Amino acid sequence: MPAARRGWQVYLLRCGDGTLYAGATNDLVARLARHAAGTGARYTRSRLPVELVWSVRVRGRGAALRREAAVKRLTRPEKLLLVARAAARRRA
Repeated sequence: MPAARRGWQVYLLRCGDGTLYAGATNDLVARLARHAAGTGARYTRSRLPVELVWSVRVRGRGAALRREAAVKRLTRPEKLLLVARAAARRRA
């Protein structure tokens, strides 16, 4: 599927050391593979393994970058609340 059709997503990863990493991409599957292989962000390379715990689709690159910045400004408890709410929706 072409990147333009996949759409932009903002995501949170839980790293092996328990920290959370926020990112944005237009190909989440490929980006997760790069993180898992240790060729993604410098932050996640030394904190493997990583696990996708939250993601949201957004309209475009600009919206993705703004949402990513907003997520990065959240406190850890606020990020964990996002994760918990998403998990509750999946169970419902």
